[in-house]
Amino acid sequence: MSAPETLARDWRDARLPPAGVHLDSAACSRQSLAAIEAAAAHARHESEVGGYVAAQSAAPALDAGRAGVAALTGMSPDDVVFTTGSGNALQLLLGVWPMERTVACLPGEYGPNLAAFESGGFTRRALPVDGLGRVDPDAARMALGDDPPAMVHLTALASHRGVVQPISAVAAVCRELGVPLVVDAAQALAHIDCVADADAVYSSSRKWLAGPRGVGVLAVRPALADLLQSPDWAGPLSALQCLEFGEANIAARLGFSVAVGQHLAAGPEAVRQRLAELGRLTRTLLADAPGWRVVEPVDEPTAITTLAPTDGADPVQVRARLIAEHGIVTTAAGIERAPLEMTAPVLRISPHIDAYTDDIEALATALRALT
Repeated sequence: MSAPETLARDWRDARLPPAGVHLDSAACSRQSLAAIEAAAAHARHESEVGGYVAAQSAAPALDAGRAGVAALTGMSPDDVVFTTGSGNALQLLLGVWPMERTVACLPGEYGPNLAAFESGGFTRRALPVDGLGRVDPDAARMALGDDPPAMVHLTALASHRGVVQPISAVAAVCRELGVPLVVDAAQALAHIDCVADADAVYSSSRKWLAGPRGVGVLAVRPALADLLQSPDWAGPLSALQCLEFGEANIAARLGFSVAVGQHLAAGPEAVRQRLAELGRLTRTLLADAPGWRVVEPVDEPTAITTLAPTDGADPVQVRARLIAEHGIVTTAAGIERAPLEMTAPVLRISPHIDAYTDDIEALATALRALT
């Protein structure tokens, strides 16, 4: 058995058997039995000794989770705090932002992020991109050089298109201009390489790390963290520590920490290679799907494949029928995901490393039957 096949087998063996074909990891991956049991065991422990005593006993495991996230983002464990998800992480950061409220971001920025910028009083400008929505670093240097914003926000991998942004090149531009770079890694963490010279990185648990819902992380380098606005009551707590202060679902954080450990044990580079391989396979098998156009280049190193309808198919209805009639789970991505760029919904396919050729072929066959 080849290394990718072994990786796929081990990933699938660690989980309950799928009820059908799961091609929706960009929305929510399937948790492992170990992650589920870690959360359940902590809930039982809370019942035995009380929530706060149980939380104290969980501290070493949570510290290991922070260390794992630090390894995946190129930061240190002390730079990492838990949140309830990616959106919560961004809102927390914007709430204590210490500088002017100006931000440069993608024309295809995620809709909820745009809403967070607007509610936070940020003035927004667009980063220059190519026809696939990928940032042109040289053009960005020229566009931002004369009047730099207070923040560059880069969604490393979009919700509506599986195209990788040049994180390291953008980080280099930001360093030249003296502008903090904040990276939305909701779709990127554990999917592509997120070790770059960013000032802050945030992500969620439920996507490519395959942890429980309702958990996220925010990692902030000290150079930025030391500038964040601390509340009057902070006392000895840093501004970053204050973001994690308060009520929390410790059980879910433990499940997430286990998921991070399993990803590291599987080998991040091996996982990235397997996901890229599945993306190439999916785009190849779906290239001739009647009524659909594959958006991404075939060799784009991600597992996300976006299908744009060409003959009037409704992705929402197609997704519902794929589930009801074929047991295949995908995502119908509406224009609200990138309201400044999208003009019509798309169908998104996102297998994890335990998908096989048969799974993608089943989707291709189902699409032909439906459209």
